[in-house]
Amino acid sequence: MAEQTIHYEDYQLGHERLTTGRTITETDFVVHAGHTGDFFPHHMDAEFAKTLPGGQRIAHGTMVFSIGVGLTATLINPVAFSYGYDRLRFIRPVHIGDTIKSRVVIASKEDDPKRKDHGRVVERLEVLNQRGETVLACDHILLVQKRQAA
Repeated sequence: MAEQTIHYEDYQLGHERLTTGRTITETDFVVHAGHTGDFFPHHMDAEFAKTLPGGQRIAHGTMVFSIGVGLTATLINPVAFSYGYDRLRFIRPVHIGDTIKSRVVIASKEDDPKRKDHGRVVERLEVLNQRGETVLACDHILLVQKRQAA
């Protein structure tokens, strides 16, 4: 993981980056269920899942979110801090054996109303499956230090 200082002024609307892929495994399901306590049969019971429209277990949405965000964590920017996520949607199911990757696009920038030395940058995050279909979408809000504040 590299460190790179990118100030608010350096972010360009429309800039896009695509991560490498990661294949979802049964171990991911088991570990995530253990961490969260979510053992719903949709995720953990293969026989029950046969009765679902897709006929197989569905990945936890929160797991897809966590892995999708984790795929984007390749750069440490010491002047940017996560302010949270908005508009999170689980659009399509993810199954064991699916490979996901994340696409991040700089969607908007604005001054931060509380901090004159920072701006808000919104990264639109889309998690895509191996067919290029969007399975999850959300907005990641960053607080980023302005250059003149440095």
